[in-house]
Amino acid sequence: MKIIQLTDTHLMPSGMVVNGVDPERQLRRAVADICERHADADLLVMTGDLCNFGDPEAYQLLKAILEPVPFETRLMLGNHDRRPEFREAFPDQPVDGAGYVQSHLDTPHGRLLFLDSHEAEVIGGIYGEDRMVWLEQALADAGDLPVTIFIHHPPMDCGIAHFEHIGMHDDGRLLARLKAHPKGVRHVVFGHIHVPLAGTTAEGIAFSSGQACSHRFITDIDAPDPMWTGGNPCYRVLMLDEHGFRAYSAEVGEVPTERAVICEGP
Repeated sequence: MKIIQLTDTHLMPSGMVVNGVDPERQLRRAVADICERHADADLLVMTGDLCNFGDPEAYQLLKAILEPVPFETRLMLGNHDRRPEFREAFPDQPVDGAGYVQSHLDTPHGRLLFLDSHEAEVIGGIYGEDRMVWLEQALADAGDLPVTIFIHHPPMDCGIAHFEHIGMHDDGRLLARLKAHPKGVRHVVFGHIHVPLAGTTAEGIAFSSGQACSHRFITDIDAPDPMWTGGNPCYRVLMLDEHGFRAYSAEVGEVPTERAVICEGP
């Protein structure tokens, strides 16, 4: 199974920039590249902060930009999004019984779980008991294969000073529940931190983040207020198959260097 991950697109109405970057231009370039190079993908997952202020105009622009994508799309909420405006713009995106934007998808390589960590007016993530009810059932029905988790806020400590107080506000409960899943967690995929990161928790759960498609931080894990920067749009290609889980980073606009000429013989 081939999954495309886009994250932290921070879309604004046309012509507006965020931290020196035009998010519409970034996303349009990323989607065009995905459609050209990965039309054979099975799924596009956008792991939150779809729009910078969650305004209806930006969500309508997002819908228009995603129109050419030829495969299924799962959209997830981040702290910059707004659930009512999102649901009005994307009524076909699945939600749970309580109205949270979370769902599952069963594949030959295990169940994918898309979790909603958004809470209005909160920068960090929330995953309370009302959401955990849905997760308990989704894990119980997951079958005999490991689950793969998609979420905006990382449920573990990322070790980055800027995110020390704006990560998941749950005292480790979500991670503990995932650890207890008897079939195991194959990988936790998230966004929020705007820089690429990969690792394993102390419990052995593998995790990784995608590079933000829009603005990103200059990587400085010790800086409480790191500097923003721009760059080419980025996304990831995630593969799930009999070999397990693999993640490949892709950057739009890379130009090949001149091929070296290798001389043989004298």
